[in-house]
Parts: sequence; structure tokens; C-alpha cells
Amino acid sequence: MNLPAQKPAWLKVPIPHGHGFEEMNTLIKGLGLATVCTEARCPNKSECWNCGTATFMVLGDICTRNCRFCAVSTQKTGRPVNKNEPQALAEAIHKLKLTYAVITSVDRDDLPDRGAEHFAACIQAIHTVSPETKIEVLIPDYYGTELETILKEKPDVIAHNIETVPSLQHIRDSRASLEASLRTLKEIKQKSSILTKSSIMVGLGETTGEILESMDILRLSGCDILVLGQYLQPTKQQVPVKKYYTPQEFDDLAQKAYEKGFLSVVAAPLARTSYHAQQSFPIQQVTS
Repeated sequence: MNLPAQKPAWLKVPIPHGHGFEEMNTLIKGLGLATVCTEARCPNKSECWNCGTATFMVLGDICTRNCRFCAVSTQKTGRPVNKNEPQALAEAIHKLKLTYAVITSVDRDDLPDRGAEHFAACIQAIHTVSPETKIEVLIPDYYGTELETILKEKPDVIAHNIETVPSLQHIRDSRASLEASLRTLKEIKQKSSILTKSSIMVGLGETTGEILESMDILRLSGCDILVLGQYLQPTKQQVPVKKYYTPQEFDDLAQKAYEKGFLSVVAAPLARTSYHAQQSFPIQQVTS
């Protein structure tokens, strides 16, 4: 389809500003932390930071994978791991008085454990410094010992994204795949009662039928929470947008997702994995 010359009105966001934004920016820079809000050019940065929420990105700001939809810098080797990061992260969350924190990371295929131990140390530090804070982690496609390292720290939600429908998985780095992502989600459920979450970008050329099929695939893996958001081309180097979905189309997809059994669904043009993460946390959590 032919896209409009400009983004639809519902995709326009204000230039980041405001007291909350500046306070968050100062704190994050002062502690030497990175956020996916900045590194991935998230459109919700102004809204979230003014509300005192952010998605922290650990293990550096260089990713060892090169997905065709992502604006995060990529190289074969990431930056040296900052051993002080877990404590700095926990202190930031405590100072911000966050009741819900989202932690993600770049992929670190250059590390022996792909960064799992460091990721786990961050969760442990938050539990120690800010025990009342619920923790959601958006992890790489960990499995086996890597995943068990995360599970033992008992975050409240573990997210891992399949990113797009099966027919478009080629836009991900060749080391990523639908099969690997589903392995991670299934293994979490096999080994714990922790809530799982995944995200699908739309607007890359998929059909509605493919989106519904992807929902079914995720439900079969035990996925509890679903996020659907509009793909936005970060720069001209990434794959182009094929379609802009309307807010009504997102509402219709959300209804379909609830009918398929997801406990919680966030579906909106600017929805991202961590957007409204606290609100998407199911009130009635299933526990063992």
C-alpha cells in the first residue's frame, strides 16, 4: 500500500521536555547508566521519563547482533562489562522510588554466558536495595544454564520478544529465530511460574491472519502478556514501514488477543515491550 507522506497524527509525539524528564536525564547520566529509551530512539521517552519511569539497558550500549529494524549500535564485540552497574542501577531505582522497574540488555554473544550472570546480579541488587520494587526483565534468547541463572533471582515478569510474524523473521539477526525465542519462553514456563511476556511489531508487511497465527503460537508457548505496537523506521538504514495501523485496528487486535487467553494485552500505535509495563502486570497473577 502507499503510505501517507507524513506519519499519521496518532504517531506524533512531543519533543522531550519537562521537569521530570530533566531530572531523570540528570540522574541516569550521573550514574553512567544506559536506557533503551535513548539507545533505541523510543517514541515514548518524553511521556515515560516525565512519569518517572524508564527501561534500563545493561551490559553496555553496543549490541553484537544486527537486526534490520533496530537502531541500537552494533559491533562484533561489546564494551567491557561494568561491574559496578548492578549497584548503580539499584541505587537509581531506589532514588526514583520506582514501584516497577524494567531491565533489558543488548545481546552479548561475545561473552561466555552471554551476560546472564551480570543480568542476574542486577536483579539481585534491586531486590536488596529496593525490595518493594517489582522487576520485569526483557532478556536475550537465553536457555539452559543461562536461563536458570535468571530464574533463580525470581523477577516478577520475564519478557522475550518474537519481534514479528513467522514469515518476516529474516529481518532479525541470523543468530535469532522464532524457534530460539519460543524455546526461551517455553523453558521459562517449564521451570517456573513466572509470568512471561512477548512483543510483536506490526507494519512490516504482515497480514492480519499472520498476526493472529503469531498470537496462537505464543499462547501455545505459555506466554501470558502480549504487546502489539507499530513499527517505526528509526533511520533510513533500517527496513521501511509498509503500513500504519489505526488505533481502531489495534483495539480490534487486542480484543482478539484477549479472546485467545492472554492475561494482559497492550496494543496501541506507540506500544513497546516496556510501555505501560506496570499497568500490563495482571492483577490476578497465577502462582504455583
